[in-house]
Amino acid sequence: MTAATLTGITYYPVKGCAGTALTEATLTDGGLPHDRTWAIADEKGDLRWQGGDPALALITPERTEGGLTLRAPGRDPVRADDPRVHAWLTDFLGVPSTLVPSPDGNAGRLHLVSRATLDALNHRITARGAAPVPMDRFRPNLVVDGWTVPHTEDGAARLLVGDTELVLTEDTIRCAVTLVDQRTGRREGPEPLRTLADYRRTAAGGVAFGAYFEVRRAGRVAVGDTVVPGADTRGADRRGARAAVSPSPDS
Repeated sequence: MTAATLTGITYYPVKGCAGTALTEATLTDGGLPHDRTWAIADEKGDLRWQGGDPALALITPERTEGGLTLRAPGRDPVRADDPRVHAWLTDFLGVPSTLVPSPDGNAGRLHLVSRATLDALNHRITARGAAPVPMDRFRPNLVVDGWTVPHTEDGAARLLVGDTELVLTEDTIRCAVTLVDQRTGRREGPEPLRTLADYRRTAAGGVAFGAYFEVRRAGRVAVGDTVVPGADTRGADRRGARAAVSPSPDS
């Protein structure tokens, strides 16, 4: 397993909404700071997700020293602490909506996808006459380029990136969020799930693409950092933990 390069860092301040690209970040034991710390709930308190409300993709949260601001096409921006924020969301999405703290964020996980993994998928998609899908369909936190073997992240028990050490926890099971065009906020289909079902189906019946990692050693990472794989220094067999795969972050 060869070294590669970190080419993307993205966090998603509001679960299901657009992400913010970074050039560097400090990873903590809780993962990427401010990742999915907010969410949008319906009138019953259930969290909205792009599979049911694809227009969430068009809401762009912006974090500043003054707090969180939401932006969307054709709307004036609104601050998260503005009492009108709930009406703003309801008007834009067309259904009753409330901005709420996310109960679990991203569970302290980092979602990582390699460019080789996406390229292999798109090779299969285009071979059947469909259009390739961009990386943002999978909403990763970290993107790695330079591995020649697709799905290298699946077997990378341990990664050294910048000052940090990351440990593999589980595969990422994909859902209908991957069908949403992140630029238009519209559900497309049937790719990539149709093609993933051909070769990435798990024993539990879902399809896996990308992997989750936890932060064992906190520190700074930056775009351009070398990503060095290695064996799990604890020597534990993590396959048992990976058997209990979780849905993707926005499901």
